[in-house]
Amino acid sequence: MLILLPPSEGKTRPESGAPLDLDALAFGSLTPVRELLLRHLVKLCQGNGARAAEVLGLGPTQAGAIRVNAALSQEPTARADAIYTGVLFSALDLPSLDIDSRKRADESIAIASALFGLLRPDDRIPAYRLSGTVTLPRLGTVSSRWRTSLPPAMRDETGDGLLIDLRSGTYTSLGKPPVELAGRTATMRVLHEHHGTRKVVSHFNKATKGRIVRGLLESGADPRTVEELQVTLADLGWTVERDGGRLDVVVEDVPLS
Repeated sequence: MLILLPPSEGKTRPESGAPLDLDALAFGSLTPVRELLLRHLVKLCQGNGARAAEVLGLGPTQAGAIRVNAALSQEPTARADAIYTGVLFSALDLPSLDIDSRKRADESIAIASALFGLLRPDDRIPAYRLSGTVTLPRLGTVSSRWRTSLPPAMRDETGDGLLIDLRSGTYTSLGKPPVELAGRTATMRVLHEHHGTRKVVSHFNKATKGRIVRGLLESGADPRTVEELQVTLADLGWTVERDGGRLDVVVEDVPLS
């Protein structure tokens, strides 16, 4: 089972840690693209700050992110699951898992990244700013650089198991699952049902996906088909409807946090 998660735009910069070592990251086949993107991103941010902010879509209060990007090779690193601090990761709360569940997380989760392609939770990276929608000068779109290398990496890591793709549209565009995994790829929507009407609520969608992944890790389940995943989630207490490879998780209560 390979669970693909989106990154969070918000990141926590570590106060200390060894510098980035690309060769130590999982998914070693992605190293050439990582090196290329890193080099161009650092060069951009070492140049004109206003131009870098424009390219990266950063506001005037985010100049610090440009300075960090300019020195990414020397920046301290920490586990990827400590760098990403968004809603999904808060709900997933990997650090609080027991030892066995944490090991399953490190082995089965892959976090999408515009800069690194795919990361395991225990990969050590610096805080960085690069969105999947960015077009880097003289290099083109970030997505075009990943489009051919990510699908083989997904195929190799999934093996004969199930691919659970929980990425957002921006990060799905970096590389779609290969066609040979079409029958073994599950996607997911979270729908809030109120008075007979269903709709997606972005914040709650992310939080619910985080809780679902946490439940899968704690249960020790290893579903190998979309149908088995539906049954597993139902056993964990979720209301799930299936439409081909897509699972709709239907909830009635939307918590405030």
